[in-house]
Amino acid sequence: MLYSVSDYYADFCCTADKCEDTCCAGWQIAIDYQSLKKYRNVEGEFGKRLMKSIRWSKGIFRQTGDKRCAFLNENNLCDMYTELGRESLCRTCRLYPRHVEEFEGVREITLSVSCPEVARLLLTHEEPVRFLTFEKDREETYEDFDPFLYSWLVDAREVMLQILQNREIDLRVRAGLILDLAHDLQVRINREELFSCGDVLERYQTPEAEQFVRRKSEEDRRRLVKQYGRARRTFLRLYQLEVLREEWHQHLLETEEILFGLEGDLRNRVKRYGRIHREFEKWVETEWTNGAEKKEKHPCWQVIMEQLLVYFVYTYFCGAVYDGNAYGKVRMSVISVFLISEMLVARWVKNEQILDMDDVVEIVYRYSREIEHSDRNLELLD
Repeated sequence: MLYSVSDYYADFCCTADKCEDTCCAGWQIAIDYQSLKKYRNVEGEFGKRLMKSIRWSKGIFRQTGDKRCAFLNENNLCDMYTELGRESLCRTCRLYPRHVEEFEGVREITLSVSCPEVARLLLTHEEPVRFLTFEKDREETYEDFDPFLYSWLVDAREVMLQILQNREIDLRVRAGLILDLAHDLQVRINREELFSCGDVLERYQTPEAEQFVRRKSEEDRRRLVKQYGRARRTFLRLYQLEVLREEWHQHLLETEEILFGLEGDLRNRVKRYGRIHREFEKWVETEWTNGAEKKEKHPCWQVIMEQLLVYFVYTYFCGAVYDGNAYGKVRMSVISVFLISEMLVARWVKNEQILDMDDVVEIVYRYSREIEHSDRNLELLD
């Protein structure tokens, strides 16, 4: 079997109780069958605690009133790990923040940006991310797996990553190119015309495609009312999603009020939205790269957004082999990065035109926790 990991994968190390958040609160932790079987055989006082701290019928750990795992102590450390060792952890806890996508003969392992330390690793990674592969002696077969479709998806993803990592092109244009590419690819998938996918991939690597998308992007930016309406409609869809942490809803309300305004006529709200973004873009160009508010130098803003786009596309796009929704995967990726950037603009306004890497990391991992750790939310965004 072929395994794939990012080039910063080996750099990850859990910060444990020093983490600004915890992965053991805010969502339900599913326990695999083998771990449940093992927990039933634990004896002594801790065995009694295990029996009382698991919802056996659902195979999940019980939570306290503030949605913390029953084994998470006041120091944000795991009592089970302390008492029984790392091998006692269930598969979910052993793997996190590793995210595994499985295909026939291939296993892709990414690090989820829902972990603050992973988010920081990715967002401070200035070079284009590379994906490393290695083989292990293991064979698995999958029913209803279309190897021909998967092969085209892999090729398409490779082209999209090349486009996204071409830093000579403005990021808006790069995002537009992969959206249009995925749209045309989806048409071929729906028509079962996979043999013509190669023509699509070639077309979107030409200067003509870049020029077309660039013109379209420039036209869209001049239509401020349309831009405002589309941004607000996209943002409001977040309210339809399952809420995993209560403070997330408050964060959405705050962002909506700052960016889109809840009072005044539409004309003034649109003007204010445009002014905020123009001022933010100017601030990013003159202040962000030089780290005006802090001594350290930050990566280029477009590089940060690029890394996020690459992360989402690489993690989810090839999953279309199971549902055929290639275009939906790319739209979800682009819209996720757009929404994160909107939240960061709102945070900049709230902070009186100050934004640092801690703000970026926080917004990214909070968004990821709400979206990527809910199957319902992922399906709705798809």
